[in-house]
Order: sequence, then C-alpha cells, then structure tokens
Amino acid sequence: MLLAVDVGNTNTVIGAYEGRRLVEHFRLETHPHRTSDEWGLLCHQALRHHGVDPARIEAVAVSSVVPPMQHALERMSARYFGCKPLFIGPGVKTGMPILYDNPREVGADRIVNAVAAYERWPGALIVVDFGTATTFDVVTAKGEYLGGAITPGISISVEALSRNASKLPRVDLDRPDRAIGRNTVSSMQSGIVFGYGALVDGLCARLARELGGPRPTVVATGGLAPLLAGVSDAIDEVDEFLTLDGLRIIFDRN
Repeated sequence: MLLAVDVGNTNTVIGAYEGRRLVEHFRLETHPHRTSDEWGLLCHQALRHHGVDPARIEAVAVSSVVPPMQHALERMSARYFGCKPLFIGPGVKTGMPILYDNPREVGADRIVNAVAAYERWPGALIVVDFGTATTFDVVTAKGEYLGGAITPGISISVEALSRNASKLPRVDLDRPDRAIGRNTVSSMQSGIVFGYGALVDGLCARLARELGGPRPTVVATGGLAPLLAGVSDAIDEVDEFLTLDGLRIIFDRN
C-alpha cells in the first residue's frame, strides 16, 4: 500500500492507497515542530483507527509546502514504514512539462493537482485549490503546466477581517440565503462566500481568455471546494482528494 501525504500550511491530509483505490484518509494539523516519532505514532494510530494495518504500508509519497517538515517525514518513513519517501520536487518524473519561468518556484501541490486533473479530464484545465492560499493553475490542452494565480485563502481572509475590524466577529463559513445581508453575520457571510465565488468566476474567465481556444474545464479541490462550487458558475468538477490522487499517479510514474 502507498501512504500519500499532502502537507499544507494549515492541515496535512493523508491517504492510504491500495492500487488506484483510496482506502482511507484522515486530516492532521500541520505542526512543523512535531518530531518524526510524533508523526509516526499519529499516522499508525490513525491508520489502525480506520482499520488499516500500518504494516501494509510499503511506500510513502509526499507533497509539501512546508520545507522544515521534510527531515521529520523522512525519518518517520524510514523508522515507521521501512521506506524512503518520494518527495515531489525537481528531478521527479511528473509527465507534465512545466512552462513556468522558474519551475523550481512552483509549489509541489500545484503540480500534483495539475497532473491529477489532466489524468482524469484530459484537455485544457483550470485547477482551483481552496487551501491556506487559493491557487489557480492553468494546464494547456497538450498537458503543459502554464502558470496561474495565487490569492489569499478564504479562512485567513476571515481571520484578518475579524482581527483588524474590532466590531466584526469571526463567522462560520456558511452560505447565506441571500446576498443582501440584514445583519452583521449574514452580511459578512455574503461578502465572504458570494464574494469569493465572484472572484473565482472573474479570475477563471480572465485566465480562460488568455489561454485561448475552447473553454477549459474548471476543477475545484480543497476542503472548501464543495461550498464554493455551490456559488460559482465557473466550477465544473469537484474532487476534494485531487492532490492525494496526484501523489499516487506521480509515485507510479517513478
């Protein structure tokens, strides 16, 4: 079995694959100061809780945007799973040409998402990942990673709003009934949820115009993808575990 580890700035999503099938998945808070033993014990406990024998894990693949965690994850893989992990980065065969000015600048998660989306929906694509940052990644019809856009994520925007505006509370990210809020909470929810939906629609339209050709398929991923897909006209497909699947695909290619 393969353990796919997607390390984000806020959360780390981990999935256990048997062949092409995602058997189980779980989410841990990203904590760069955890030791390799802490990560190993947490993974073993979570796997057992979900009915997966940790001894069946034979390989580990990692996509990480938190460089300080690499050493701990390397030691965790060696000590608790008896293998050397595959970290997505320069020198790893992805099967996708990277047309960025400096390919080393592209986050591993963005490449992994693009690879997974193109494998499932071959053709021109825009992949929107709702994480700590909201990223937009453009893939050409020929399967080339072209570039994209990065905006502040929804959660950190909400935190900044409530932290810097003393009269505004922190609100739950729920879809309001209407855009015209009749109280502070519903007004904030309108601005956040409908506002981000409009941001997605507007930016996807601009990216599609620059890309040219037929309209690209827009794929959303990340924990908040289902919420935003409900208010965005641009989003065609939702796959919350796109990054994990991309890790599996790239591991197979290597």
